[in-house]
Parts: sequence; C-alpha cells; structure tokens
Amino acid sequence: ETVKNLLKANLDKYGECDFVFLPELWPTGWDCPSFPKTAETLQESRTVKMLQKIAREYKVNIIGGSFVNKCGDKLYNSCPVINRAGEVICTYDKNHLYSYNGDTENRYITTGSNPVMAELEGVKLGLTICYDIRFPEIYRAYRKAGADILVNMAAWPKSRKIHWDTLARARAVENQSYMIALTQTGLLSDGSENLGHSMIIDFDGKIIAEIEDNEGAGVNIGTDESDLQTGVKEGAIYAEINLEKMYEFRSKCTNLKDVKDSYEVIKK
Repeated sequence: ETVKNLLKANLDKYGECDFVFLPELWPTGWDCPSFPKTAETLQESRTVKMLQKIAREYKVNIIGGSFVNKCGDKLYNSCPVINRAGEVICTYDKNHLYSYNGDTENRYITTGSNPVMAELEGVKLGLTICYDIRFPEIYRAYRKAGADILVNMAAWPKSRKIHWDTLARARAVENQSYMIALTQTGLLSDGSENLGHSMIIDFDGKIIAEIEDNEGAGVNIGTDESDLQTGVKEGAIYAEINLEKMYEFRSKCTNLKDVKDSYEVIKK
C-alpha cells in the first residue's frame, strides 16, 4: 500500500511519464527465510495485478522491481515488465544469486537461465537485479545485443555503499549506456540498513538524478508489518533521457569497436 500510494502521488506530480522503475523485492523486503511464505505465482500475484492496474490507469510502462515468483516447486527472484496496456510482456529471473554465510538467497531461489532484454516502444532495456551488478559480462552482453538502457533493481546494504556507487557508474561508462540503478531504503528486523541511494546515470557516467542515502523507492519491512521501521524516508526521482545524444556519443567514442573477441592469457 505504501508503494502504491507513492507511485500514484509521483505519477500525479510529474504528469506524463514513459517508464517507472521499482527496486528489488519491494513487496516483502529482503528476508530470505520468509521467501517460501511470501512467494506468489505470476498469474495470481496481487503485486503484479496492482502494477498492471496502475499501468493501465496512468498509461505508463512499469519495470516492476522484483518479487518472489513461485513456478511449480521452484522460486525465482523475478522482475515483471508491464506495458501501458497493463500487459506483462516478459519477466527477468535474477541470473546471479547472492551467496554468503547463513540464510542467503541461493539457498531458496533458483538461478535464472538467461538475460532478458525487454523492448518497450522501441527502447531496449537490459534487466538485472542487485548482485548481478558485480558481473560486467551480463551488461556487455546486453550492450552487444543493442540495449539502450541498463537497469539494476536492488536491495543494497548501506555497508557497501562504495561498491554500489562505483559499480553502477562503471557499468554505464564501460557500455556507453544510460544506467538506472535503484535500491530499497529502510531497516530490516535484524537492524541492518538498506542504502537507498538510487541513481540515474548517463552514458558518460554522470549522475543526472539521485536520491540521497536513506531515501529510496520502497520500504523494506522484513517478515511482517510489525518489523516496519520508521525514520527512513521513501522517495522517487525523475529524469529525461535523450537517446539521440547517447547514439551521437557512441559514434564519436568508439571504444567498443576495439574490444577483442577473446583474450588469451600467456603465462610466463
């Protein structure tokens, strides 16, 4: 309900808008042991149905962050892509699953099989989720496939702020592409804190819009509503993207033409 109201308020504020992006696991927050309990099927998901309704009402394309998607006996961390008519045109399943000590994602979630580039109204979006940002290969694959905008939807911890800021800008610079990097805000029930530093970065690595730390595009609530923490603000950012300027920049700065097909390491 919080994100629904935030979406509507900002769509009313900014007027005509082509694309809306949400962060990773915004409906439930990052709480791995609760994934089996909070999972929804794509067809019956209340989360997806709510986004479809908003897409139709405001005639806007929505890249819906992610939710725990139940497919048979498997769970995926999935991003639904919804067009202005409210149709789910595709989903992206997170390709790289976070693995660390304790109850982490790879114990509960199944790895996605392939990157998915979504095309909406001629704009090609390379979709990634959180931990994917640490793997430049997936972004280069999107760039080679013709992506205009790279997207990373995250629940990124404040303790690794330097990594987030550096990786997001690097993915934009090395691929000469716009980068939409958005992450949750808020506190989990264990006291850990999400960064909330969402950014829109241009093809030359310049941040053209950003939300300050501890503000973000959603609220992370842990396992149930009693875990909701206050004192952290939700927020949204808006920017205009000029693809023609990006294409012109690419035509002048031709770095990618110099990339070799393969690199053989000679050991001495």
